[in-house]
Amino acid sequence: MMSPKDYIDKNKKRFIDELIELLKMPSVSADPSFKKDVLNTADAVKDSLKNAGCDLVEICETPGYPIVYGEKIIDSKLPTVLIYGHYDVQPPDPIDLWDNPPFEPVIKTTEVHPDGAIFARGACDDKGQMYMHVKAMEYMTANNDLPCNVKFMIEGEEEVGSVSLEWFLERNQERLANDVILISDTGMISKDTPSITTGLRGLSYVEVEVTGPNRDLHSGLYGGAVANPINILSKMIADLHDENNHITIPGFYDKVEELSTKEREKMGEAPFDLEDYKSHIDIPEIHGEHGFTTNERGSIRPTLDVNGIWGGYIGEGAKTVIPSKAFAKISMRLVPNQDWREITELFKKHFENIAPSSVSVKVKPHHGGQAYVTPIDSTAYKAADLAFKETFGKPAIPQRSGGSIPIVSLFEKYMKSKTVLMGFGLNSDAIHSPNEHFGIWNYLKGIETIPYFYKHFTKLKMNS
Repeated sequence: MMSPKDYIDKNKKRFIDELIELLKMPSVSADPSFKKDVLNTADAVKDSLKNAGCDLVEICETPGYPIVYGEKIIDSKLPTVLIYGHYDVQPPDPIDLWDNPPFEPVIKTTEVHPDGAIFARGACDDKGQMYMHVKAMEYMTANNDLPCNVKFMIEGEEEVGSVSLEWFLERNQERLANDVILISDTGMISKDTPSITTGLRGLSYVEVEVTGPNRDLHSGLYGGAVANPINILSKMIADLHDENNHITIPGFYDKVEELSTKEREKMGEAPFDLEDYKSHIDIPEIHGEHGFTTNERGSIRPTLDVNGIWGGYIGEGAKTVIPSKAFAKISMRLVPNQDWREITELFKKHFENIAPSSVSVKVKPHHGGQAYVTPIDSTAYKAADLAFKETFGKPAIPQRSGGSIPIVSLFEKYMKSKTVLMGFGLNSDAIHSPNEHFGIWNYLKGIETIPYFYKHFTKLKMNS
């Protein structure tokens, strides 16, 4: 029987070429103009699962974009692993900051990826990491080395809050029954330091609108006498943090999980180079909540950030107006015990309270999700750790992530299943940004490692 590494070496070019073809498809779920492309991508994922050896594959309609479901059940007495991923991608904007068109993948070498990286929207988040599982499945079926049952659930709305996923879970609990959920939509510390994500932050995402006069006004005739919504909005946003970068919303921190000194010291053992961190994103100095390290600020502490702000005239040249309206999109990353719906309501109440009487304010909630922490003594965690030991030669480091995957808490609610997060991306891969990329080494290493998870999980589960 061929080893995973030997199979990858034999099929390396094809594996890369197939991923490149998938990345050419602009499956932007946030923009309705890409609807046809999103649906075509779902069809492509369906075909890839068939070719990988799934016995049943189908496109499952939802109120939004479809979910691609696949399965191979070899014995009902064996454990079942459910793979989750998503085929939709973030919008590529701003286009002019890409070195190459975002849906015309190119392979380039970098300091971090001397073996090359594929530059394209969705390369790391999540097409590249999702496709690792498809190719790992191909290896196991081609070599008669699948030790347990496997199911795939690949959705098309993750980048817009997985709005149809709960609807699908409610109606398909029996079909999706499993012993563990395996996800690769996270990262690892470095190429020589594997890690398993054990915590995810929750999310509350809102849009705010500040309205002043009933139309845009001449800034010479009305300036200084009428409230400018952009000025007002800017001040309101600035007031959401104090001088220590502490969020000022009353009640915001009431339920925040506080880690012990011992836990924080354990987190501090993970390798981290502050100068390297600053260099990768080209910043002169770090910034954040007083009293916490950079790693802590990005994982165990809640945050509030403006994701976009606009209003007035932004075209070429000058147009002297006081705008009628100003807008902003704001996200809050949350930690365990903070309920995203409660936080959204606290934000709404506070933002309306701090608005001066010269303007009116609307707060529109978009989507959200709960934080999640997974145990490190579970069978699934142990299996993932053993898999990393086989391919990296060292154990994985447990690590909390600053990102949010709201569906993880949904899975536990509807399927009573624990999730293991085996990511192969790096912080430098520019997900959600121009020039997103995924290292070829990381892609192939993921394909090599995943079959070992199946092997160890099945063995541990059957012996427990």
